[in-house]
Parts: sequence; structure tokens; C-alpha cells
Amino acid sequence: MHFIELGLLPEITENTDALGYQAPTPIQEKAIPIILEKKDLMAGAQTGTGKTAAFALPLIHNVLLRKKTQPESVIQTLVLTPTRELALQVHESFERYSQSLNVRSVAAYGGASLNVQIKSLKQGCDILVATPGRLLELLMKELIDISSLQTLVLDEADRMLDMGFIVDIKRILKKLPSSRQTLFFSATFNDDIFTLSKTLLNAPELIEVNQRNSVVSSVDQSFYSVDKHKKSGFVSYFIGWKNWHQVLVFTRTKQGADELASEMNKDGIKAQAIHGDKSQGARNRALADFKAGKVRALVATDVAARGIDIDQLQYVINHELPYQAEDYIHRIGRTGRAGESGVAVSLVTEKERYLLADIETLLKESAMLQWLPGFEPDLTQQDSTKPKRPPSKKELRAKALGLTAKKPNKKRPRR
Repeated sequence: MHFIELGLLPEITENTDALGYQAPTPIQEKAIPIILEKKDLMAGAQTGTGKTAAFALPLIHNVLLRKKTQPESVIQTLVLTPTRELALQVHESFERYSQSLNVRSVAAYGGASLNVQIKSLKQGCDILVATPGRLLELLMKELIDISSLQTLVLDEADRMLDMGFIVDIKRILKKLPSSRQTLFFSATFNDDIFTLSKTLLNAPELIEVNQRNSVVSSVDQSFYSVDKHKKSGFVSYFIGWKNWHQVLVFTRTKQGADELASEMNKDGIKAQAIHGDKSQGARNRALADFKAGKVRALVATDVAARGIDIDQLQYVINHELPYQAEDYIHRIGRTGRAGESGVAVSLVTEKERYLLADIETLLKESAMLQWLPGFEPDLTQQDSTKPKRPPSKKELRAKALGLTAKKPNKKRPRR
């Protein structure tokens, strides 16, 4: 099947041809006709299967149709994303797909100059890609007009909820036209998403092109049991041993990302950290260096990594397992994109076993833990850290009062 068979305008399919898009992916084939019909939609597909093009192409089509009768630029489409990186990535996709067409896209996000973004908006905007916080700022200051809005897209809808954006989203919704098309796109769906959809969407179509909450089969997953203090050395050794280049490494915290990047540089692995405390300029530079091959490893937190889209990225390492099992899918989904193969390596301490169990439950698969020679876990240490007998109420009360609880006298055996 060709894109033009889905009903897209010829000038759009000329761009897809120029970009080398041979045929629509399953999510694109199913979603594009529904969006062109102006229906509400919930679409779930694995990361790297073409979700952005699935909504961007038909929305560009709709903008072009409107401009044939009303040539001025008005905000017709609003795309909400949870992170700055994802906002930039989606914005760049709109620009790429609408190259040489009369369509203007603007990205608005925090951590960057508001005045620069206002200037771009004043030059005309058909499609606005924004993070919730910056969009609310623009709305509160009455710097944008969204009275002509036709379509709202929530990209990575699950992350919107996990990151606590639900209050901001509800505030934004009050300012949007009630008559509109609403689209949910995500790699994972949970009960909270379905609950939210009942209040925001009108008789939505549901598309799930893969088993819910699954990862692409082209990603080779492996799990290594290792002690916490050996993890940094493991990562550096593993990358050097395998002679890997362009490796994305995940940590749970910003401080952990900085510390790991520092240790890797000491080990001779050129690395940079990217997280929410970095300025947008620093994050952009680190990502650009990583894409250009100037940096061998990019150490990122989940929030900062959302939206990182690198062609043919092969390697992902989980220095720590995420607290949310769904984040594991998003993490390793950075590789194995567009049919390419990928490798995902996860390091698991004894205390992280429960997180691994959550991932196994979500994926409905069992993970086989293995050891790397030289980095075997210290089983004697693990045994010594096993939880002791829970303290008695008397002991807890004594501790709270700063006293030492007397141990009960053992009965002496009768003579």
C-alpha cells in the first residue's frame, strides 16, 4: 500500500516519497483514515513504529484543506507532549513532513526564551506543539488565540498522567473549544488512560497494532545480576568489551546521571549526562554531540530521554530499573526502531528484584538473570542484608522514647 491510497493529498505523499517512506506502518495505515474522518482516536503502538507520522500526516492534510478557503494561519492543531525533547522532536517531524508546503509549526516549551517563541507565534502558526506548563503560561497571558482549534493531540498520554500533568491538562481543556477532535497516542495504555479518555474523547476509535504494553521483537533483552557498587564499572567495562558506540544509558535520578557520566569518563568512556536540571541549551548540545558520535555514551533520566529519537540507535543500558514498569518499555523502545535491531541490557541488584518482577508481569514474560565474570554478585553480602525479625511493639515504643527495651527473660528450666 502507498500513502496516497490512505487519502492523503498528493503534495504530502510527494514528501513521504522524498523521505524514503516506502509504505505506511500498521499504526499509520489504521490511524490516518480515522483522523482524516475527524473522529476521536486512542492509538497504542510500540515505540519506534511511526506514531508521530500517524497523526502528523493527516493533520497536515487537514490544515492544507482549510487553507484552500481560509489562507491565514490560525492555530488549528495543538499537540501536547510531556517533555521539551519530545516537543522538539514532534515539531521537527511536522516541519519535515510539510517541507515546501504552506504549513507553519511552532514549538513552545519551558527552559527556553518565551520572547523567541512569541515572535515565532506572531509570524503565524497552524500547528502548535507544546508542553503543558509553557502552554498555560501563553494562555494565561493571552498571548495565543486557540478559538479556531480543530484537533487536540496528547502524545505519550500515559506519561502525562505519571508526571502529574492531569491538573494542568484540565486547566488547559477549560480554555479549548468543546467541539474538537481529540487524539490519544501512546506506547502503553493503563486503566488511568482509559478513565481519562471517557471524559475527554467522544466515542473514540481504539487501535492497538501490537499486544498491549509490549516491546518490539527486534530488541534483544538481557538482564545481569550485579551489586550496586559494581554497576558503574560494569557499564564502562561492558561498553568497552563489546566495542559499543552511541550507547544510551538510563538512571533513575539526576544526581545518579551526573555521577555515572563522571565515572565513565574516568574509565575512558566519553560520556555526557542529560536531565531536567540541565539548561535546554546544554541538553541540546549534549544530544547533538551524541548524535554526531562525539560522545560515546549519553546518560539520561527518564524525563530527559523521552523524545530522544536517534536513527539506528542500537544499544540501551538500564543502569537502574525504573520504578514504573511502563518506563522500561519506553526506555528500550529508543532502540529497535523502524524495523532495525537493537540490544537492551539491564543491571539488577537484589533490592531491585521486585522492580524486575513488575516488568515481567507487564510484559507477561520471564527474565533470565545472568552473571558477568568479574562482576558476580556477592551472595554472602546479600544473605547478610536479609531483613531481620520485625521489631516488637515494645521495642518500637522504647525506641520512640529513647529507651532500650528489655529483652524478655527466658524461663529457666526447672531443676
